[in-house]
Amino acid sequence: MNPMFVRMRNLTSVALFAALTVALGAVYIPLPWSPIPITAQTLGAMLAGGVLGARRGLQSMLLVLVLVAVGLPVLAGGRGGLGVFVGPTAGYLIAWPIVALFIGWAVERIPFGKASLPLLMATNVAGVFLIYLPGVLWMSYVTSVPINQAVVAGVVPFIPGDLVKAFAATMATFALWRTSDPRATARMALATHQ
Repeated sequence: MNPMFVRMRNLTSVALFAALTVALGAVYIPLPWSPIPITAQTLGAMLAGGVLGARRGLQSMLLVLVLVAVGLPVLAGGRGGLGVFVGPTAGYLIAWPIVALFIGWAVERIPFGKASLPLLMATNVAGVFLIYLPGVLWMSYVTSVPINQAVVAGVVPFIPGDLVKAFAATMATFALWRTSDPRATARMALATHQ
């Protein structure tokens, strides 16, 4: 395959998943007891890793953070700018690239087939909890609340919805696996960068 075509496809897919993640923040539900709104943007991070693989999934989420840093209103509620990275939601945002990298890394190692569906679901659920860890720690630090209160405000209300998002990411990724093996795409991308 033409290396220029592969590079262009890779850049397009990175931009597409960054745009998807931004679009998933258009609808949000603010919670009166928490500085963290309910959005579907974590679904974007899970899908980026599952569909694009580790490297391109990471790149797509880093692109979202760059857009935030330059001040574009790409987060829930039209937020953006460097101030977001010192606010109570910063730990969750910083986790997006980590989660895309983790899920992508795991997906590249999961054997293809029916037995991979439970592994893929477990990977996405682990990704959800990987988002919570830096999110809660940073929120606790910035808001000066004890960790247990940060967990109540920043994890507990989100678990049901995040499990639904993990399931949606699992099913979407698995459906795409049936049409094309992401590891073959990742191997092609790797070959063009060597």
